[in-house]
Amino acid sequence: MKFAIAGYALRRGSGSDRALLVKFLGKTYQETIGPQNTQHLAETVEQHFSVETPVWWVTTTTPTAQTVGCLWLGNAVDQQQGDRHSYVLALYVAPAHRRQGIATALLQKAQAWAQARGDRQIGLQVFAENEGAIALYRKLGYHTHSLWLNKPLS
Repeated sequence: MKFAIAGYALRRGSGSDRALLVKFLGKTYQETIGPQNTQHLAETVEQHFSVETPVWWVTTTTPTAQTVGCLWLGNAVDQQQGDRHSYVLALYVAPAHRRQGIATALLQKAQAWAQARGDRQIGLQVFAENEGAIALYRKLGYHTHSLWLNKPLS
């Protein structure tokens, strides 16, 4: 599949990619909040991964191609309007491949996919401490729609 970034290719995932998706979700969490038990991520993938929640993989085009990024899309319902819309369940680019436009290209892919199916918006959730991702999302036109607050209970 054609990809806008030289040296990289994009491929649509399949049902056989569950383990790889769990691995990439684990990388996202480890970078953001440190080492932890990731069993819940496998359960999340098992419960939500389907043909209606597509995943795309970014690989290098070198002879020893490596998977270096992913985009997993899901569905959500806008709590104010009641409209179904696309939702970025996961976006990850390996550290050595960041700042080359890969995440931007993946988010453009997400937007095109959402528009093609008639969605009027696309959403995502980001950890508050992930300042780099927040800056990227704002640059691409995302804005705060709501705040997720929680209180630890002991």
